[in-house]
Amino acid sequence: MGHPTIYPTGTTVYKPEQAWSGYTLYQAADTGALLIDMNGREVHLWKGLRGFPNKLLPGGYVLGSTAQRDTRYGFQDEKNLVQVDWHGNIVWKFDRYEWIEDPDNPAQWMARQHHDYQREGNPVGYYVPGQEPKVDAGRTLLLVHKNVTRPNISDKLLLDDVLIEVDWEGNILWEWACSDHFDELGFDEQAKEVLYRDPNTRFFGANAGDWMHINSVSVLGPNKFYDAGDERFHPDNIIWDARESNIIAIIDKQSGKIVWKLGPNYDTEETKHLGWIIGQHHAHLIPKGLPGEGNLLVFDNGGWAGYGVPNPESADGLRVARRDHSRILEINPVTLEIEWQYTPTEAGFQAPLDSYRFYSPYISSAQRLPNGNTLITEGADGRIFEVTREHELVWEYISPYKNQRNANMVYRAYRVPYEWVPQLEQPEEVAILPIDVADFRLPGAAPRGAITAVEVEGTTAEYAEGALCVARIDETERKE
Repeated sequence: MGHPTIYPTGTTVYKPEQAWSGYTLYQAADTGALLIDMNGREVHLWKGLRGFPNKLLPGGYVLGSTAQRDTRYGFQDEKNLVQVDWHGNIVWKFDRYEWIEDPDNPAQWMARQHHDYQREGNPVGYYVPGQEPKVDAGRTLLLVHKNVTRPNISDKLLLDDVLIEVDWEGNILWEWACSDHFDELGFDEQAKEVLYRDPNTRFFGANAGDWMHINSVSVLGPNKFYDAGDERFHPDNIIWDARESNIIAIIDKQSGKIVWKLGPNYDTEETKHLGWIIGQHHAHLIPKGLPGEGNLLVFDNGGWAGYGVPNPESADGLRVARRDHSRILEINPVTLEIEWQYTPTEAGFQAPLDSYRFYSPYISSAQRLPNGNTLITEGADGRIFEVTREHELVWEYISPYKNQRNANMVYRAYRVPYEWVPQLEQPEEVAILPIDVADFRLPGAAPRGAITAVEVEGTTAEYAEGALCVARIDETERKE
């Protein structure tokens, strides 16, 4: 689809009386971790700090990384995970997961962290009343990479997704590898054949197969389902989602077994009402203390993903599912009923013709806010916005920062309360009313309606909101 060459950036809509106001942190392309207020003012920049993603902790601390592995030999591998203070000083660091000896590079320890991590004290990495992440102690859960050979999956090298938990001193306390649980993932025989032949081999490094591409990992934390006796939802258990396989799963922290799962297929009696979840990101349970607590919240990207029977969309059985729009789903994980959603229809677009107008086929996220609103990162277009339970847009921001590919993409953004940043005075909140784009013109441009309008013979002309609508004549009235 085409995009305008000129478009507004920064905050374009802000309704203070309806939004949950605070600071928003996101990775501003190659510039660094950027903190903005509700009016889009840039209040602090941690220049050069990478974010996969960036997360802000109480006291003005930020988590991120300082360097990425040479992309000739690795794929989305961050060399480390660091915590920096307000002035950019490193106060904590982890990089000792794997000793790497890449050609043309000095041998060094690396974390190989990618996509997500969580600090003890908070299950999801965003603000939850009464569940603050620790800033000077505690364990950290990391999602990392490891190259493995698993003949039961493929005869090709695999880029495996591994979860590790480390203490404050960097000691690895716990480890879980996805490839060890292949038989629990639910792939049918056709999908297994496709995976064996091509486990999503990418064009990087040693051509390892990025077969799952887990992009999100969170702790369940206290929740009503465990309180009611459902052991699958033990607060220590971990939820993750895998973009390439369309799987969302919960693993038992003690045994490592998968105890709850959605996908890889969505054609069963229990799941067909959901439609296919495709290429999803940021699946997590809404933490206790927030509206919707216990429900699964996920950015269902659409796009292309999955393994299975070849079809007109996929001649080789790779990326067999496709949908050209995104949606946010809030799902009861026990009944699988949809409790809330935000789709192109709720966004105000006509489905299916205009569904693509809400669409990010990669990256992106959704955060539940304390007032029940949802902060959404529509990452592919660098758009971060907040909607109410009734789907009203109450805040919108477009990133002005572009990467080397001339894209203003934002991987994931987080909203935090003002009090988490004591270094700053609370900013003045100024309402920004939505612009009527039909009437907006740059200086010197002709205003709408500056032309002479004539009614065409044989048509019925109606004016609605200033637009000329032409209705067809009934065929019975058409003259030969």
